[in-house]
Amino acid sequence: MDSPRLEDVASSRRSPSAEQGNLAAEDSDCPDQAPQDSDSILEGDGGSVVTYEDGLAGDTESSDSDSSEEPEIAESFLATEFTGENDFHLPSWGNSSPSETESKLKLQKDEDFATWQRIMRVDAVRANGEWIMYSPSQAAVPEMKARRLAESVGLQDYDHLEPNRIFHAARLVTILEAYALYDPEIGYCQGMSDLLSPIIAVMEEDFLAFWCFVGFMKKARHNFRLDEVGIRRQLGIVSKIIKCKDSHLYKHLEKLQAEDCFFVYRMVVVLFRRELNLDQTLCLWEVMWADQAAIRAGIARSAWGRMRLRAPPSDDLLLYAIAACVLQRRKLIIEKYSSMDEIMRECNSMAGQLDVWKLLDDAHDLVVNLHDKI
Repeated sequence: MDSPRLEDVASSRRSPSAEQGNLAAEDSDCPDQAPQDSDSILEGDGGSVVTYEDGLAGDTESSDSDSSEEPEIAESFLATEFTGENDFHLPSWGNSSPSETESKLKLQKDEDFATWQRIMRVDAVRANGEWIMYSPSQAAVPEMKARRLAESVGLQDYDHLEPNRIFHAARLVTILEAYALYDPEIGYCQGMSDLLSPIIAVMEEDFLAFWCFVGFMKKARHNFRLDEVGIRRQLGIVSKIIKCKDSHLYKHLEKLQAEDCFFVYRMVVVLFRRELNLDQTLCLWEVMWADQAAIRAGIARSAWGRMRLRAPPSDDLLLYAIAACVLQRRKLIIEKYSSMDEIMRECNSMAGQLDVWKLLDDAHDLVVNLHDKI
């Protein structure tokens, strides 16, 4: 799949319980491949499908989504499928009695949760340690305490980590497991650990961090829904911003069949977390949250505009920032890139190269000039 589309990603997404029977086969097919070899878009390699193969291949092993000719083995980016807030989208069980149906439902939920656990443990161990300078007390955690917590949550393959990173990984699993139970419609999806990591870096109490994450996910959970409606809406807004601001760049994207802006998929899903360091992430997120708080509080657009150089509050400030990031590289994209894959690789290589304040200034300029058109 050289030029991935959203439809291709959607076609690869399936309920983990439906795939449980294939796990052993996948383990034996590719036992020696490292997690970072994944073609997952979130991993930043410019791959063509978003997959969960790293976690689903087992606690310590992973498989590459391209290791087989069968596309069905690419495990789903999202974890399970529901039709409403609490309504399960269930397979047909024929004339099963209510008690049999209830037992099968429980088995399916248990299988899904076990799958989520494996995935989140892999993601947690791979979390980086840039948060350490923000939490000296967590950085100084005793090794015995860190290992005890790691054992209690079933963490594996962490012997190469320092105690503070073991402790951080164990906290990630603790809170993510709780969230998967709290919100079974979403469960756990790759990328959620990226959103939680900054929160537990600055909050030492797990119960407070959990409820902050719940509040955060009220806005971000649509990024992880199986139907992709939230992702499609956001990519559509980014595309429209670019079209309104720079028609020449947009026409070039159309020529490359990249006008849907799929190349910024990762930025949308994890809210720039992979492109910015922790300090920059906190800056961007807090400005974004300030906009959302101003809207909830009913602060007049004119009053907010006077406070912030004429830029009214926007629920979509993050998307304006993503569009600004692309527009900053318009010349490079137009003159040197001839495929969407090349643009995606450029976007995935931005980590550590962005000026968050310039990004916010450009985003606010776009809000000022385009908010009535978007």
